[in-house]
Amino acid sequence: MVWILGPLLLIVQFGCWVSVWFGLPGNWFILVAAALYAWLMPVSLSGEATALGWPALAGLTLLALLGEFGEFAAGAFGARRAGGSKRGAALALVGSMLGGVAGIFVAVPIPIPLVAPLVGAFLFGGLGAMIGAILGEIWKGRDFEASLEVGKSAFWGRMMGTVVKAVFGMGMLLLTLLSFFY
Repeated sequence: MVWILGPLLLIVQFGCWVSVWFGLPGNWFILVAAALYAWLMPVSLSGEATALGWPALAGLTLLALLGEFGEFAAGAFGARRAGGSKRGAALALVGSMLGGVAGIFVAVPIPIPLVAPLVGAFLFGGLGAMIGAILGEIWKGRDFEASLEVGKSAFWGRMMGTVVKAVFGMGMLLLTLLSFFY
């Protein structure tokens, strides 16, 4: 049964990993899928779980936490490096989500399945963060030039944060795969 459900778990987790590029909490989805698998998987005759025990789930949790911390640190560093305000950071977050969704639809006409929407969501998520930060800083009373600098930093912070989170997510997929063999 593990040879049927194990690959299915990895396929589901890969889909969760893809959602990271859209700005969704894909690493947490990976963890939830693994926890459900570990909980629902039957126990072998010797009384041991047939895959994904507590050590693997603890490792997945640690990687998910590190991914979140890395994403947060990159985003905070990006906005704060240019002296951004809390309002600019909040609007950068909202803009990032809206931009990520918009990027999916903008990339639809590009005839490269899966890749085009991922790239669109990734780039437009960064652009949304930039626009949100600029609007937040202008709303706060800063001039356009200073707001643009904060926006650029928010863009690069979002880009770097997503990459860091995706790298930790890939580590989670690798840990899941290795847990089937060890």
